Amino acid sequence: MTTKTVKLTKVGNSTGVILPREVLEKLRVERGDVLSVVETPDGIELTPYDPDFADQMEVAERVMREDRDVLRLLSE
Repeated sequence: MTTKTVKLTKVGNSTGVILPREVLEKLRVERGDVLSVVETPDGIELTPYDPDFADQMEVAERVMREDRDVLRLLSE
């Protein structure tokens, strides 16, 4: 495991974290992207993966799969 330090900086009335380029590349994110902050038993995790959105998408995919015929009729 590699340890990196980050700098906290003032952003308006808030505080921001400056992430090194290598970290951004590993997360596959860039300026303007949204990260989720997840509390885990080991601490705080920053991830581009939004678990709530993933759950919603799973439900939507199940509905689309199960009610394919009804959705097709509604689209006509």
